Amino acid sequence: MPFVAVLALLLTGCDKINNQSLPTYTVHINLGDYGKWNIYGVHSLGEYRIFNIVKRLPSNFPYDVNTYTGFGGVLLFMGQDMATLTPVPLAFDLACPVEHNADVTVTIDPTSLDAVCPKCDSHFDVLIGAGGPKSGMAVSRKVGLNMYRVRPTSSGGYIITNY
Repeated sequence: MPFVAVLALLLTGCDKINNQSLPTYTVHINLGDYGKWNIYGVHSLGEYRIFNIVKRLPSNFPYDVNTYTGFGGVLLFMGQDMATLTPVPLAFDLACPVEHNADVTVTIDPTSLDAVCPKCDSHFDVLIGAGGPKSGMAVSRKVGLNMYRVRPTSSGGYIITNY
């Protein structure tokens, strides 16, 4: 087998986790100014907030025609950057990637800070930033939570998107 083919096989090995297994739905949550971020953002390690326009969560969030919350909703979580271990806001789709159902969403275990699916009992690592599987059927299926971008703004807040 030529060297290039072997190298390509090694680089595309079967141990890769799929963090984009859910249907693609638009995500756009504007927490771009300091006031909105202060109210609806996350500020300390392990703090989280759920955004779901269909379920109107949070109930007092000013949803508008430009707000989209993905397939199963959005989990905004204050985790850690994998390289620097500094606190950073991270965002994931709430839908379990094993179940592929917008109504089967993960919750946060307050002890481990894992995201946990109530149906298949898969656990996902949201603390260190990748949303990868830790246990359950998600490990054998090699699927992690879909991750979204959390971009800082010059106004002191963040915008969550999938583009």
